[in-house]
Amino acid sequence: MEYWHVRWLHDDPDDPIVFYSEIGDDGYESRKVQIYRDGRRIRADEQHEGADIALGEVPVGNISDVDAQPEFEAVLVARALFESVWESASWPP
Repeated sequence: MEYWHVRWLHDDPDDPIVFYSEIGDDGYESRKVQIYRDGRRIRADEQHEGADIALGEVPVGNISDVDAQPEFEAVLVARALFESVWESASWPP
């Protein structure tokens, strides 16, 4: 497993600005947290998705490729940090 912290650099107040993702050995997201400007945090896994959050339908690729895109800042983080953020988030409505 890998744990990603991705900051999305944009100005749209309705879209998330930070993603935390748990990436399986197959390259797919297995859990994800989205954080919004207003502090709202929502999470998703294979059994819980909503209108505002869902797991990716294709493998995520390499984190360095994501980080190389000008609208993203992506780094690997420790599992403990991911778990802490996961526990602080709510299920989607």
